[in-house]
Parts: sequence; structure tokens; C-alpha cells
Amino acid sequence: MDVAPLGPDGLPAGPVRRESDLAGAVRSRPEVTRWVWRSTADVYPRLLATGVRVDRCYDVEDAETLLLGHEGRYGEPRSAAAALARLRGGPVPPDPPQRQAEPGAQSPLFEPAGNRLPLTDLLAVYAEQQRRHERTAHPDRMRLLTAAESAGMLVAAEMNRSGLPWSAEVHRELLRDLLGERYAGGGEPRRLAELADEVSAAFGRRVRPDLPADVVRAFAGAGIKVRSTRRREIASVDHPAVKPLLEYKKLYRIWVAHGWSWLQDWVREGRFRPEFLAGGTVTGRWVTNGGGALQIPKVIRRAVVADPGWRLVVADADQMEPRVLAAISRDPGLMEVAARESDLYQSVSDRAFSGDRDQAKIAVLGAVYGQTSGDGLKNLAALRRRFPRAVAYVDDAARAGEEGRLVRTWLGRTCPPVAGPDEDAAEEAGIPVGDDDAGHADGPAWGPGHTSGDSRARGRFARNFVVQGSAADWALLLLAALRRACADLEAELVFFQHDEVIVHCPAEEAATVVEAIREASHLAGRLTFGETPVRFPFTTAVVECYADAK
Repeated sequence: MDVAPLGPDGLPAGPVRRESDLAGAVRSRPEVTRWVWRSTADVYPRLLATGVRVDRCYDVEDAETLLLGHEGRYGEPRSAAAALARLRGGPVPPDPPQRQAEPGAQSPLFEPAGNRLPLTDLLAVYAEQQRRHERTAHPDRMRLLTAAESAGMLVAAEMNRSGLPWSAEVHRELLRDLLGERYAGGGEPRRLAELADEVSAAFGRRVRPDLPADVVRAFAGAGIKVRSTRRREIASVDHPAVKPLLEYKKLYRIWVAHGWSWLQDWVREGRFRPEFLAGGTVTGRWVTNGGGALQIPKVIRRAVVADPGWRLVVADADQMEPRVLAAISRDPGLMEVAARESDLYQSVSDRAFSGDRDQAKIAVLGAVYGQTSGDGLKNLAALRRRFPRAVAYVDDAARAGEEGRLVRTWLGRTCPPVAGPDEDAAEEAGIPVGDDDAGHADGPAWGPGHTSGDSRARGRFARNFVVQGSAADWALLLLAALRRACADLEAELVFFQHDEVIVHCPAEEAATVVEAIREASHLAGRLTFGETPVRFPFTTAVVECYADAK
């Protein structure tokens, strides 16, 4: 491995040295505050395995992803080898396939040999990336976004190493209470079998509740037309099969997604270690490569238990979307409301909805997620009268999306001209996004030659993107600040999703961590959006069990 100091121009500022030991090279240079390397996901786990942590890094391949997006080339190969080929005008190799996470396994300790570049080539790519940053719409913001993404990669690797505290014993007790005994041969547990019998009895014939098509046919046979077995559609049906069917669906999901097999595969030595992937979506929201960590049912959270003498500090951002909208739109009225750490939706309702908080929340989230028909249109009109710049901001983004133009977050993360709506996020917010079948594929639902309805869907996604994406940018800087604040503590970040973070710490450090989260939130707000009155408060809970935080 070759190591060299770099100057401001990205070129070597000293001799290149050959190092046989990566960890030793890092340990021998404590004065280095930032390491430039090809991929954090490939390099940093090897350092963590030897007990070595770094303060900051620059991830070349992640930077390439951000720059390609900004240049309207999202989806092109992002590897350092591909970037080098583009720089030199040669054929661009495809990216290697993503490695699938193995249950219970640590991140890889060895970098795939085919991905390596000689130091001189890697530095050529790095230097060109610095020039490309200068050509972006807002170079300072784009550089900050790249630094924040690289910091997020460090956090993700450290979280993968630490794991989320998990009690297998508590989990097994939960499964027994919810699902009953397990039958030999791996069939459905007792409670699911009982519910399946109740569903069949209600229809008067044998029905497989785990097969949506079978259920739809059974309702049709009863004279009831349903298009899917989604909860929101089935719950409105008047039929004796509905109650056991909904209960079956809930428990079946737990059995399949977090049942005994999941526990055996993913929990080792008191830790659940999914592979967190920072910036895994177009909006910058995180995903996991296996384990389903971002969809832990509330009832299963009872198994997330701190170590003896330790605590979980669970922090949830309060009304993040409208606060981000206030910051990026610079709407004076909405910024005034968002300057308070009190209930933002109540403040909006007092100004525009005669004190009806629920209506205010639906209106604000409807503006973000694109509910602009029916009551949504009336609510949007009320918002536009009181907060015109905020509504105009998302309207402009939607129009750009419909026209196939690029749309950017505050820091410069770019939405491609074709992207799919974030339906899961909209549903979590209680905003209907359209008619769904029993399921939908991941990724874009349209392409060249599709209809105007697809254009409207692109606009709806772009409207959401400028808010959700800017929120993801802010969250990265929050994590970076919190990571630095915890550097001298025993506390460790163990979980993150969208607007929630969990820190595992000794009981005596809990108060310090709570204050660190508050300060990190304010710092991230200033760094991301500049000097605005907008505040980003967190609701924090210090608990021994994750389920007790809600």
C-alpha cells in the first residue's frame, strides 16, 4: 500500500511511502486529520478490526456518486476505475456487483483486488474531483455535502462494528407470546394456524391468507371487490374474515421478517449487526444490506436492551420536514414558527387552521408529499396564504420534476430526471400517494414514452426530494457532530434511521450524551442551512429498553 501527504491541489506534497500494514500506517501518523481513500466501506472495517479509528476521511467513490448526480449523470458507473477511465477518455468499466450481506457476519476485512488503483491514478481522480467541485452551482455547499457523506460512511462502518444491543432471550419470549408454539417441520406457528382457520371459516372454504390472490378471490366470491390485501383497503370492508385476516397479516409479517430464523441468522453475542449503507437512496436516506434494521416492529423493539449498567439514549427529531422546509425556503412566517422548540404543527394550526392541529399536520405534509387534490388542494391554499414562499419552493421543485429538469437539495444532492416516489415515507406520514396494487416494485415506475401521469409522479417525487434530501444532508452533519462529541466517551452510536438516532452508553454518560445530541442538532442546522432562526429539537429518552422510548 502506498501512502503520501497531499497538498491543497490534491497532489502529493511529499514522498510516496510503501506501507505493508494499513493499521500501522494510520497509527504512525496521529497528526493526520483526514485520509483520502477509494472506499470507506472497503478500507475502514479493516482498521476498526485492529482497533484503529480515524477522525475524518474523503471517500473517492462516494464523491464520484454525488458529482455524477450533480452533472446529470446519475446511475453511471461510480467506481474509482470508472472515474479514471472517464478522465482519460477510455472505455468505462461497469461497477462490480454489490456484495450481499451475510447473516451474522462482520463487514469484509479485505478489499477486492479488482477494485484497487495505483496511488498515482487514485490521486488523479481525486484532483479532478476537486476541480469538478469548483464547477458545481455552489462549490462550498457541495464540498460540505461530500465531507458529510464521507463522515456518514465512517459512522455506518462503526455502527456495523458495534452492533445494536439485542436480547435473544427476550426476543424468543416475545415470539412465544405472539405466535405460540412452533410446529415441527418449519410450518406456521400455532397462532397463525388458528387465525388461518378463522379466515377460512369466515369465507366458508379453505383460504390461504398468506396468498393475496387467494384472499382477493375469496372476497370476490363473497360479492366484495377488493384490488389488494393492503391493510388500509381491507380494514374498510364489512366481512367477518377481516379481523382475523388483519391479525394474521400483522403476525405473519413478524414471523417472516423477525421470527426465529431471523434471530438465528442476525443476532450474535448479544448484538444485531445489519450492514448500514449511508446514502443508499437517491434522497440520501440510509438503507441496510440485510436484516431489515430500518423496519423493526414496535413490539420487537422490546428485545433491544442495553448492557448491564448501560443505557440507550433514543433521540427523535421533532417535526423535521416542516423545519427543513422553513430553512430551505426562507419563508419568514414558517421560519418564525420553526424558531420555537415547541409543537410546530400546533403553531401552524393556530395561524392557518383555526387551531386544528391534525388538519395543519396533514396540510404541511401534504404539501411536501404532493397531496394536491380534494381536501389537499384546500389545505394547500390555506398554507399558501400564510406561508407563500414555503409552498412556492416545493411547487417550483414539482414543476422542475414534471419537466424532467434536475432538482437539488440545499447542499447540492441531485435528483435525476427520472426517479420513483417515496411511497413508504408518504404512507408513514399518513399521506395517500395513489392507488397501489398488492405490491409495487422498487425503483422507477416509468421511463421514456410513459404518460403524463408519470410526469405528475415525477413532480410529486421532486417536491418531496428537496425536503427529504435536505433533511438527509442535515442528518449527516448531525451524525458527524455527535460522533465527534462522543469520541472521548465510552458511548457509541448504534442505530440511525432518517430522523432517529440511538446511542448506547454507560448510565453515567447519559446526561452528557443528551446534551451532545442537542448541541449537535444546532450545529448541524447552522452548518447545513446557514444562519437562520430555525431550530431542530429532539425528543430524547434515556431507557434500558428501546420499546420504552415510545
